[in-house]
Amino acid sequence: MKYRLKHQTLYTYVNEVHNYQSILCLQPRNSGNQICRNFKIDIEPKPSKIYSRTDYFGNIQHYFSLHESHKSLKVTVSSEVEVLHNAVQLFNTITCAEARLKFQTDLKLKNEVLQYQLPSQYISWDDEIKAFAETCLIPEKSLFESVLDLIKKIYTEFQFKSGSTNVNTPLKTVLKERKGVCQDFSHLAIASLRSVGIPAKYVSGYIETLPPKGKPKLEGSDASHAWISVYIPEMGWCEFDPTNNMIPQQRHIVTAYGRDFADLSPLKGIIFSSGEHKVKVEVDVIPVQ
Repeated sequence: MKYRLKHQTLYTYVNEVHNYQSILCLQPRNSGNQICRNFKIDIEPKPSKIYSRTDYFGNIQHYFSLHESHKSLKVTVSSEVEVLHNAVQLFNTITCAEARLKFQTDLKLKNEVLQYQLPSQYISWDDEIKAFAETCLIPEKSLFESVLDLIKKIYTEFQFKSGSTNVNTPLKTVLKERKGVCQDFSHLAIASLRSVGIPAKYVSGYIETLPPKGKPKLEGSDASHAWISVYIPEMGWCEFDPTNNMIPQQRHIVTAYGRDFADLSPLKGIIFSSGEHKVKVEVDVIPVQ
């Protein structure tokens, strides 16, 4: 699949902003399963320079600063992305218990995945979350099948409700109220896996959304998306989407990997201003013939 991707963020401020520093993490990754072409950033007002770097996790970040007064800021990122078919091996039978033992005894592997087994800024757990995890991640059962059971449990037992949470909503609240968005479901799935010793990453990106049958697709109606990647011995990192109860294929576009949302926030910065601000985000994921 080939897509034209556009992500536009508009900030409007009550009072003038006199200085602004920002980091963007919005460039789709290049990998064996995905190719990003013609990446472009447009910023209004225009900064004097945009700097790029590759972070610790291999994500491409862009930094810019604005030193002129302004009451609005528009950041538009566009690119062309080709997502290649990714065949998933469904025959792996390593159990949860065997995988945990391998993570403990294989020193090279342990060093590689340890950071994805530990608590991070937005992901921690307690006995309640661990008990939730253990209903699916059964020691004698195939790890791959157990992860499928976990994402199905989240998909069937939790309600997707935009605005019901924010990035600071504790996972205990999400677990109790049984509602949230893709960010919450991914954080909960990762916390569940890490609570029983299974390494898991947070994945940010986009998914092509389909309009209701017979209806046109509205401009700007897509959104950023989040899912997870789990390390399964003999298979490597395998991706799962708990929000949609599916294994990501050609409709998923990867932007970045990290321990949780804090590592790869799409746009974060420091504002020097005395007033409040509003944010409007529009995303388009457009298939190209």
